[in-house]
Amino acid sequence: MKIPKLTPPLVKSNFNFGENQKVYNGKVRDVYTVDDLLIMIVSDRISAFDVVLPKGIPYKGQVLNKIAERFLDATEDIVPNWKMAVPHPSVMVGKYAEPFKVEMVIRGYLTGHAWREYKVGKRALCGVPMPDGMIENQRFEKPIITPTTKEDVGHDEDISREDIIKLGLVSEEDYVKLEEYTYKLFDRGTEMAAEKGLILVDTKYEFGKVNGEIVLIDEIHTPDSSRYFYLDTYEELLAAGKPQRQLSKEFVREWLMENGFQGKEGQQIPEMNEYFVYTVSNRYIELYEKIIGEEFVKTDGVEIHNEIEAAVKEYLKTL
Repeated sequence: MKIPKLTPPLVKSNFNFGENQKVYNGKVRDVYTVDDLLIMIVSDRISAFDVVLPKGIPYKGQVLNKIAERFLDATEDIVPNWKMAVPHPSVMVGKYAEPFKVEMVIRGYLTGHAWREYKVGKRALCGVPMPDGMIENQRFEKPIITPTTKEDVGHDEDISREDIIKLGLVSEEDYVKLEEYTYKLFDRGTEMAAEKGLILVDTKYEFGKVNGEIVLIDEIHTPDSSRYFYLDTYEELLAAGKPQRQLSKEFVREWLMENGFQGKEGQQIPEMNEYFVYTVSNRYIELYEKIIGEEFVKTDGVEIHNEIEAAVKEYLKTL
């Protein structure tokens, strides 16, 4: 199959937004802190099994950022969030928050990591029991919260509610609020997905504090932090024991596993050829158009560095 010439992905950033600037380079995001502001550059890097893969995915950052913007705006009645502005499709500017050292993972269905644990005989995840007799992709009677630690380097680890509180990662009072927000955000995301013919299967939320108030930070309901199934074929495929049609990053993980890579020591990342990069880019764009309900408008990747710098500096002048 002949594929069109790919736009260069945004994989590195090097900006100067102010004298007091500090820079943190995450797996996917480059975060510039200027005084009490965060300027988040959502790159086209892609990670799986906590490893950044060697090639970027064109438009991926733009997809993640614009979906996150839509859902942050749609949930601010549930919990305040960090966003102030989106001066460029690949950039979000917001308030600095002191992050909690946990990620709130919530699962409505037995799939992905939960299924991999279940099929080897485990009947609890993060201290939360899972009933016997379930099959892959089956819906839980009630969504379960299965938190992970949030590590700066290396793998995030499953952790129970009890250990989070015992280790002092989050106070009990704050953790109760995080659980409440997590359930409500998942309910809202589920409703919005259903309107577009999708099922929000599982996702994760990150929270922090600004002036003592809990706020939602980072991204929300994107294909990097969430998994979606198609609603119209869910029951039929479940009954037939077939894989679900899904929009998420799971297909990248599955491709890596099929090619002998799970992020373990000594394993080599398989070659990402141009066709694979093209298909991954298209999957991200497909999810954007499906969940947002609008045509995706591509930015010009060639001049993206200059465009970002100009847009952010122009926005900062307004503050």
